[in-house]
Amino acid sequence: MILHHIHTSPARDNALKLCLRYACKDDGIVLSSDGVNALLLRQWAMALAPFKLMVLKDDVLARGLSERLAHIHQIDDQEFVAQTLAYDKVITW
Repeated sequence: MILHHIHTSPARDNALKLCLRYACKDDGIVLSSDGVNALLLRQWAMALAPFKLMVLKDDVLARGLSERLAHIHQIDDQEFVAQTLAYDKVITW
């Protein structure tokens, strides 16, 4: 199992697209920084739906997206570290 970490907006680069190409059903995906903006676009939200998806709570708050992303599992920094230890491998895209 791999934990994929996306921290850039899909409007800026193709990290999320590459991640989704290689991700497996049992993998987790964490969106942080501008990566949380991917969930504002329906195409990316639908593409991420099959995965265990998490977003960093502070990044959601910083962008004023708490209400829009309330249905997404939000984690703090401590839980992010715990998730990195729970997976066999972590890839930051």
